[in-house]
Amino acid sequence: MAIDIQKLFNYDIPAAMTRNPGGAQAIGAKYQINITGDGGGEWFVDASSSGPKCVSDNPGGADLTVTIENVDFQHYYDNPQSNGPQLFFAGRIRTSGHPQLFMQMYKLFQL
Repeated sequence: MAIDIQKLFNYDIPAAMTRNPGGAQAIGAKYQINITGDGGGEWFVDASSSGPKCVSDNPGGADLTVTIENVDFQHYYDNPQSNGPQLFFAGRIRTSGHPQLFMQMYKLFQL
């Protein structure tokens, strides 16, 4: 089942960060997540000691910028620990910054 990316980043993740700020800060990174295609958008997610917050803009200062197509994000979200590396090594996910932080990004969906 397809997830509503707008709802995920505009409501679900910010609400989870509010409920569990310590869990968000434990991730320890700032992400710029750019999802292209229908229903996509750009979000800055601060899951570091200076956060937590998830906003729909790009203030700069991300430790990792991730760019991914909507359809690939859907696959990533369904099973991030398995599909994430496959998509990454197939070149379906583009990153800049500290790529090792990509392996922690799925924790945002488990807050």
